[in-house]
Amino acid sequence: MMERKLTTLLDGGRYFEGPRWHDGRLWFVDCMARTLLSVKLSGEHEVHASFDDTPCGTGILPDGRIAVLTMSKKQLLVFADGRLSLYADLSRVAAGTIDDMIIDGLGRAWVGDLGFHVPPPPDRGAVGRLILVTPHGEARVVAEGLRFPNGITVSADHRRLVVAEMDGATLADYDITADGSLTLRGRLGRMNDPDGICLDADGAVWVASFTEDAFIRVGRDGSELQRIAVPGRRALACALGGPERRTLFCLSAATSYEELRQRKSSSRVDIVEVETAGSGYP
Repeated sequence: MMERKLTTLLDGGRYFEGPRWHDGRLWFVDCMARTLLSVKLSGEHEVHASFDDTPCGTGILPDGRIAVLTMSKKQLLVFADGRLSLYADLSRVAAGTIDDMIIDGLGRAWVGDLGFHVPPPPDRGAVGRLILVTPHGEARVVAEGLRFPNGITVSADHRRLVVAEMDGATLADYDITADGSLTLRGRLGRMNDPDGICLDADGAVWVASFTEDAFIRVGRDGSELQRIAVPGRRALACALGGPERRTLFCLSAATSYEELRQRKSSSRVDIVEVETAGSGYP
């Protein structure tokens, strides 16, 4: 495999998550600083909004508005015209802390429900779920039995959904039916602590492996196709964007589980060009 050299686009954050390419910018959140940001490929960046709760998953609605989840209050907020407003309250649906999210091209939000409240209990099991929020604001559980659902990605044809199981060290691969119900196709690959993910045009999944300090490309058969190492840094999330969607944005942090408990972390965004363009959402 050809070694890929990363270029730093933005440094100096605390804990970057939820990267989504939209309108010539990468949009993402800083969970610890509780902010919504964007950055251009030139490195020019902007802070757009601040939160009174920890922001986590993000998504782009079909009309271009930016949506952001907040973990503890379990709210789905929308950023538009310089302000935040409530889009959906998931507090009555979610069994635990909500984490990552993606919005597909039909305007449906797919939300990960951990099934427990953070900090994670030591005896947690396969209690995670996925919640579907329709464009009309209706929410229902469409998958259960997940071990810490994290990053989520949906194919361009809206027929496939993949979610990282952080505790399960694998990817859960689902078929999406016309009404948004999910059928488990199987599980793909083995990697430690998979976090954020994205799809490419070959149907392969780029995975941020938190404790392997690497971004790993996993094929449809679960095999490892490529690995981009970030030695000494935790891989947090990734997205394919840029003019041809061949720019892989790699979000990482210099931290550890112990340091995170002490709120010690330094985050950055690196980029690298890849052969296969991105597809689907994000």
